[in-house]
Amino acid sequence: MAGTRGGQTRALILKHLIDRPYNANQLAESMDMDYKTIRHHLDVLIKNGVITMEGDKYGAMYFISKAMETNLDEFNQIWEKVDKQSKSK
Repeated sequence: MAGTRGGQTRALILKHLIDRPYNANQLAESMDMDYKTIRHHLDVLIKNGVITMEGDKYGAMYFISKAMETNLDEFNQIWEKVDKQSKSK
């Protein structure tokens, strides 16, 4: 994730979802990003089994997946790298 295009945005989405579930609009507002951009990254995360979605359309809520929950330590290590990269720019 750290080395992929869009990885920093996806990591930030995950940091939000670790704290609590969000819908796409809430994430877009919280992250001050375009709604369509957030939806794209959510789709990528779902496709890769990192998050899950409950509900449909605009009311759908996003959660970290069970697999992600078991790998939170690894994610936090990746997050530290991503966070350091963003601060050094």
